[in-house]
Amino acid sequence: MTTNWQINANKDKEMFITRALQKILNDREIKKSYNIQVRKACESALDDIKNESQKVSNELLQQELSSALPQPKGESVMTIDAEKYFLPFELSCQSKSPKIVITALDCIQKLIAYGHLTGNRVDPNNTDKLLIDSIVETICGCFHGPNTDDGVQLQIIKALLTTVTSQSCQVHEGSILLAVRTCYNIYLGSKNLINQKTADATLTQMLNVIFSRMEAQSTERQLNGCKEMDNYNGVDTGSDDMLSLDIIIENIVKDMIDKIVMMEENNSSDGIDVSMMGTRIPSSESIDTTDSSAISNDTIHLSFTHVLQKDAFLVFRSLCKLSMKPLPDGYPDPKSHELRSKLLSLKLIFTILQNSGPVFQSSDMFAVAIKQYLCVALSKNGVSNIPEVFKLSLSIFLELLQKFKVNLKVQIEIFFKEIFLNILETVTSPYEHKKLVIEALTRICADAQIVVDIYVNYDCDLNSENIFRRLVNDLSKIAQGRGQMLDAGIITATDERNMRIKGLECLVSILKCMVEWSKDIYINPNQLVNFGHEKTDSNNIKEDNMTGDDSIDDNTYNSLKAMGRTSSVTSKGPLELDSPQQYEEVKHQKDIIEHGISLFNMKPKRGIAYLQEHNVIDGSAESVAHLFHNNEMLDKTQVGEFLGDIDSFNREVMYAYVDQMDFSGRDIVGALRSFLEGFRLPGEAQKIDRLMEKFASRYCETNINGLFSSADTAYVLAYSIIMLTTDLHSPQVKNKMTKSQYIKMNRGINDSKDLPEEYLSQIYDEIAGSEIKMKGNNNTRRKLGRELTSEKTRRLLYNVEMEAMAATAKALMESVSHVESQFTCAKHLEHVRPMFRIAWTPFLAAFSVGLQDCDDSEIACLCLDGIRCAIRIASIFQMTLERDAYVQALSRFTLLTATSSPSEMKSKNIDTIKTLIAVAHTDGNYLGKSWLEILRCISQLELAQLIGTGVKPQFLNPINGTNANTYHSFVFPLKLETISTFAADSLSMSRTKDREQKSYDSIVETSSQSVVVAVDRIFTGSIRLDGDAIVDFVKALCQVSSEELCHPSHPRMFSLQKLVEISYYNMGRIRLQWSRIWEILGQHFNKVGSNPNEEIAFFAIDSLRQLSMKFIEKGEFAKFRFQKDFLRPFEHIMKSSSSLAIRDMVVRCIAQMVNSQASKIRSGWKNIFSVFRMAASDSDESIIDLAFQTTCKIINNIYDNNFISLIDSFQDAIKCLSDFACNPNFPDTSMEAIRLIRTCARYVAEQPQLFCDYSMDDQNMGSLTSEKDRVWVRGWFPILFELSCIVSTCKLDVRTRALTVMFEITKSHGISFCEHWWQDLFQIIFRIFDNMKLPEQHNEKSEWMTTTCNHALYSVIDVFTQYFDILSPILLNEVYSQLLWCVRQQNEQLARSGTNCLENLVISCGMKYRDETWIKTSECILEMFESTLPQELLDWKPNDMKYSLTKNKTNVAIDENDSNNSTKYLFSRLKIQCIVQLELVQTIDNIVFFPATSRKEDAELLADIEADVKQSKESISKGINRQSEQQQEEEQGMYSMILSNVLIRLSQCLIQSHRFAKTFNQSHEQRNILWRAGFHGNAKPNLLNQEVKSLCCSLRILFRLFSDETRQECWPIVDQKIMSVCFGAIEYYMSLEAESHKETWTPLMLLILCKLHKLSDDKFRSHTSAYYRLFCDLVCCDLKPQLRSALKRVFMRIGSVFAINNNNNKV
Repeated sequence: MTTNWQINANKDKEMFITRALQKILNDREIKKSYNIQVRKACESALDDIKNESQKVSNELLQQELSSALPQPKGESVMTIDAEKYFLPFELSCQSKSPKIVITALDCIQKLIAYGHLTGNRVDPNNTDKLLIDSIVETICGCFHGPNTDDGVQLQIIKALLTTVTSQSCQVHEGSILLAVRTCYNIYLGSKNLINQKTADATLTQMLNVIFSRMEAQSTERQLNGCKEMDNYNGVDTGSDDMLSLDIIIENIVKDMIDKIVMMEENNSSDGIDVSMMGTRIPSSESIDTTDSSAISNDTIHLSFTHVLQKDAFLVFRSLCKLSMKPLPDGYPDPKSHELRSKLLSLKLIFTILQNSGPVFQSSDMFAVAIKQYLCVALSKNGVSNIPEVFKLSLSIFLELLQKFKVNLKVQIEIFFKEIFLNILETVTSPYEHKKLVIEALTRICADAQIVVDIYVNYDCDLNSENIFRRLVNDLSKIAQGRGQMLDAGIITATDERNMRIKGLECLVSILKCMVEWSKDIYINPNQLVNFGHEKTDSNNIKEDNMTGDDSIDDNTYNSLKAMGRTSSVTSKGPLELDSPQQYEEVKHQKDIIEHGISLFNMKPKRGIAYLQEHNVIDGSAESVAHLFHNNEMLDKTQVGEFLGDIDSFNREVMYAYVDQMDFSGRDIVGALRSFLEGFRLPGEAQKIDRLMEKFASRYCETNINGLFSSADTAYVLAYSIIMLTTDLHSPQVKNKMTKSQYIKMNRGINDSKDLPEEYLSQIYDEIAGSEIKMKGNNNTRRKLGRELTSEKTRRLLYNVEMEAMAATAKALMESVSHVESQFTCAKHLEHVRPMFRIAWTPFLAAFSVGLQDCDDSEIACLCLDGIRCAIRIASIFQMTLERDAYVQALSRFTLLTATSSPSEMKSKNIDTIKTLIAVAHTDGNYLGKSWLEILRCISQLELAQLIGTGVKPQFLNPINGTNANTYHSFVFPLKLETISTFAADSLSMSRTKDREQKSYDSIVETSSQSVVVAVDRIFTGSIRLDGDAIVDFVKALCQVSSEELCHPSHPRMFSLQKLVEISYYNMGRIRLQWSRIWEILGQHFNKVGSNPNEEIAFFAIDSLRQLSMKFIEKGEFAKFRFQKDFLRPFEHIMKSSSSLAIRDMVVRCIAQMVNSQASKIRSGWKNIFSVFRMAASDSDESIIDLAFQTTCKIINNIYDNNFISLIDSFQDAIKCLSDFACNPNFPDTSMEAIRLIRTCARYVAEQPQLFCDYSMDDQNMGSLTSEKDRVWVRGWFPILFELSCIVSTCKLDVRTRALTVMFEITKSHGISFCEHWWQDLFQIIFRIFDNMKLPEQHNEKSEWMTTTCNHALYSVIDVFTQYFDILSPILLNEVYSQLLWCVRQQNEQLARSGTNCLENLVISCGMKYRDETWIKTSECILEMFESTLPQELLDWKPNDMKYSLTKNKTNVAIDENDSNNSTKYLFSRLKIQCIVQLELVQTIDNIVFFPATSRKEDAELLADIEADVKQSKESISKGINRQSEQQQEEEQGMYSMILSNVLIRLSQCLIQSHRFAKTFNQSHEQRNILWRAGFHGNAKPNLLNQEVKSLCCSLRILFRLFSDETRQECWPIVDQKIMSVCFGAIEYYMSLEAESHKETWTPLMLLILCKLHKLSDDKFRSHTSAYYRLFCDLVCCDLKPQLRSALKRVFMRIGSVFAINNNNNKV
């Protein structure tokens, strides 16, 4: 079979060659003389073929007969060698006969196609090159230009395509360039359209093969794991490390190559045979071509890994150079070679870039070619006025941006800054150009990676333009229309609409890229995947749209995916760490610099100060000068003005600026040009002079050996050059300066010598040919063209601008062609935040204008889509300001809360409503405070739905009386009413009806099922909001509810109902979240439950009850307070509402909770008792009864069963009972409440351990130091305190009962009280006496003092007496202080009670007093005496108010202007003090001798005297005396317990009281004054009782001490005091004249005489000796019988003691 196949193959080869040669010979043109060589060559070839064919056939036949085995591999049989017969075809191709040429080319093409002709051997005619190179040259040589036969052209194309794409031919370097060039020329030169298209297609296919082979070769090397060695022409084919691998795997490689060869032989001609493309010897022609046109000086240093890579590079570079060729001026003919060549080259370049693989994209050499050639070409073609060129340039740029951005950072910036954005910003640029640019930008904006990369690499680079910000601003202006960047005078409405749509599409694409970029940090509560754009039906909202599952347009999405994939392979190496924080810092610094430059351009000094303040530059002049040199954004005019200013710092900056320039090696014109490039010369001559002077100095410094003798020469010459420039190039100068005039003008400037004329002539010629242009503000964008109306003028102006634009871009491209700049591929999600922060305002402006000004549905849809994306971004990154702005804009365009009429509502507004709902549904977790705007719209939407369902608006809201400022959210329903009013008017015009019907239809659409369901899903979906979002949602809903309810006439409860609903939906949330929610809800229920509208309040209270029951059913653990929180609104409502119905409702709700859920209530008991407390003060009987009955049930039943759960609220329960007791309208309830308080005391007494174990955390109590103290603080103290409150506030019967219960509890349970508890208790008890501070005119004060105060005082003494041992060390001082306070009060009854209580206390407990206690007691008594001594009686005068003003120590208010009232008050106080003095005298007497002792003693003495007067028997008298003495011994009171010094102090105090009374009684004139003033009624005032009783008491004490044998240590003092007192008393008595006064003193005299009579003989002798004269004088007085008898007894005792009479007469 192998032999047959070989025979057949040989026959086919022979047939191809033979037929072709015969066909050439049969042509009649062959006989012509110029074809003689062709004919001979053909004939000779035929003969050779015939002979060789016969030999081959015989040999094959012989081999077939001799052996059935196939030939070994590598031992091929003899075959016809087609390459030996190439000469006839080569000569035929050179023939002038088209048919011969066509035949020859056809044969060559077939031989190559079938692999019979490979040309891989050396050309026998030229050993410096391969035969294939000659074959290519032969084929290409058949084309002689446009006149070449069409058939020949077509055959050339076919032959070249076959040659280049053949697997068996190795066409490389110059040959492949020649093949491409020939097809290229055929395309340009052919007049046949078919040939042109064929050549075009052939070029495309050739390029695909060339570059595909390069990619495949690299892939194969990677698959084999090694690199082949390519020694061709010194090409570097791999590293030395890989050479050793060839030896190891040589056999494996050969086997793999053989398999690939076998596989490729069965493939089509388009396949690639890499194995046959080994090393080759280049031909001389190939080398020449390479040297001359292939490899230029700037790429010799490049190294290629394979010849295939070199082929691709050469072809690519050639096409780039072709695209760089300039076009003729004006608009070239579309059929011109120049234009067609440029279009073809650009198209082929685009094809190469579009189909480029990883090798091409990652190769440094291609990157260099792109920078040096392609980018420079695009800088010119990118501003071409030919749409086709411009479009192709844009397409190529997109491919570069997509695949080569890593290597083209600076070039991309130039394209954007100098070309694309300039075209958008130039008003005169044609619509077609702008459309193409914006279409390109649409593709760019669809790739998230590119968009973010643009921001990161340019806006965050200090040395780059803010491309992203500028791009967004331009797109925003285009999207807004309004002639901002589109001249409405030359653009149609359709074109403007299209541009606006394109601009909006770009903006939306950018936002979607941001959304896509940050999707990983977006949490969708509904677990959605995609977010994009989906158009919605105007009458229906799709489910997907409501859930936010928008999808990006298919083409856009596919493009985005494709570009995203390709951008990932452009990485050239390891990139820097993508740090958002670092980029933000750079961006912040850049913003500071830009702001400083902006300030500088307006006010230079201000800008410099700002930059110095922010440390951009320092304070040195060198730093400012460096800024001027390196920042192109500075206004050149302002720089010039700053440098030329005379200020010292400005001059320093100017000097530093010039010194930083290097003019060495330059002529003065070049130096001057360089000098003036950085600024514009100021207009003031002095400023120019300073600048030129410094320039000349610096120029001479850097050119020491120059032509000028001094700097003056350079200065003058520089000035003259500037003058020459102005003269030659200023249109205002008519007579131009000639060269001779210029030379003459500069004579003698070089130190009085002339500069060479040739030198000056050169300067003149240079300036005449090229003026020195001074730069102005390079930041001013050209906006000319609006005022031009001529299209021709506009076009001309645009061409001029484009030429300048192209020149600038080309210069920049050439300058950066060798610049390597690091390009960062962004990866971090946080980049979106600063991107959106700088772009959100242009976005918002574009979308707002689009929604506001245009009714186009497509524009509206794009705007809504953009706003939705913007909200998503702002929400994700918690950009509150931006998010709120977009949500507010969206809500404003719904017209639900706007001030415009709803008759203007259109389909776009309905779509806005749907979008707003979709935002709420998908972005609820991020909306924060923006929920307020959304919920306001939903609230108004509910009104619109009611209108749509037929409800009349007048039943929803009033027509008048709505304040738009206060109730702004309720404007909409009023406007809705106008719709139905118009609709009802049958006389309206038809157009009005149609408009109203459309508006009404829009309103009806809001009530569609889809909208209703979508709104409901917002509320039902609240369960999926996170903890913070649900709080914001509830807060906003509460505010909207408040706005609904505050309507003056027709409040609504829509939001209130929704609040209740979402509370049920979210019942399953954790307590931590619910606490935050209820903090807001509770406040709202507080407000709503107190609403004056009872219907609203009832709904709120009932809802609150239901929610509370739900929460209570869940139960609550100890120490938690959530029940307390959610029951607190009941308290607030009860407190703030004045409606009986509402209060009754609250009480009933609480009662129901207690009756049904008492076992689960924990912390809520506090709120329950608080509500009942407020109910307790009500006047309504039903409220009181229900609240009290429930309270009774709690105390009587629940306490028994579950007291431990109510311990925390025990104090509240006591307060509640106290309030019930204090209600004066229900005395029976008050008594029962006091009984319940006593019952509560039983629980405390029986279960004190519960209070000890249960720790409390009440804020008012703080942390307790002891567990035992908890019993007091939480148990006993509240009970006793509230009872004291009841005593202080209630009527007599109630407070008496409360006082009784309080002291009963104290007496019963006081044994368990700690010392500090007693202190707290007595503070409570002493509060009862605070009522004494009430005004004197208080009606109940007298009753209070008579009953409660006395009761309390005596009860206090009883308690103190009962627990004296415990209380005395800690509270005796306080009790004495309280008694002292009572005695000082200006109330007789209270003062008497104070002294009586003191007396009772001392008498009851005196036996337990210690010495220090008696001292305290005496001090208390002495202070009582001193504080109640009525000193004003001695010196009071009429109209003297000093005492009433200065000595008033009570809380009673005195009218200083009313002297009568003051006098009355003073007299009343003095009377009380006099009474208190008497009471204190009696108190001392009662304490020392017991109350009845002194009276009995006086009675006995008087009886004894009277008996003596009646001459009674001595025996009887003595018996009586002995009995009296015995009784005194038994009833001597506290005398024996009191210290002697204390008794002496008390006696001295009594003596002082006596002396005061005596003094007053002797002041007859003062008494008369007081009497006349009305003191003491009609009788003349006196203090006789005080005068006598105080002295009597004092004498009793002294005489008792003097007769006490146990107290002899004090006898000397007592003796002296007795003698002094008695002497003075007897003497005073004798001086008395008034009988009444004497009569009063009679008991005192009897006491003195009797006490003296009873003294022992020695003491009697001593005292009577002192009084004897007085006794004698006393006898002469008119005495009463009793006194005479007593005196007689004294004299008789004197006689006995002094032995004057006999013993028989002793007394």
